[in-house]
Amino acid sequence: MDAYREIENLIYTYAERIDAGDLEGVAELFRNAAIVAPAHDSCQRGYDEVLAMYRASCRVYPETGTPRTRHVTTNVLIEVNVDSAIARSTFTVFQATESLPLQPIICGRYADQFRCRDDGRWEFSERSMQVDFVGDCSAHLLYDYRSPADKAG
Repeated sequence: MDAYREIENLIYTYAERIDAGDLEGVAELFRNAAIVAPAHDSCQRGYDEVLAMYRASCRVYPETGTPRTRHVTTNVLIEVNVDSAIARSTFTVFQATESLPLQPIICGRYADQFRCRDDGRWEFSERSMQVDFVGDCSAHLLYDYRSPADKAG
């Protein structure tokens, strides 16, 4: 598999794992990386911190073992260098529960950085998340999420 396709697969694997409720799998993607949210002054680095963040924030429904979400990643742009790469993409998260009709609950942008390991495989080195629009996240998150713009107003 070429570098572009391997990096693209990493981007989509994140969405697949979070929607499956595989928080350990999500954390594994960032074992040697960080997830940052600049607007919230937040940075989790490595498997343990990333897993703790998702366990503390993501509601997983016991009847399905999932957050009952669908993370849709679009507008993926990847620039590959010899041993590093950057990517930009857009995400929209849809959710439906027994009490919440199907709807988009949050959308924004990812700015990702990747590195090529010594074995030739690619991995995340950093994911920066920028939230642009927030809907009703109450059935998805374990805390009351408001964007920084909402908090200022």
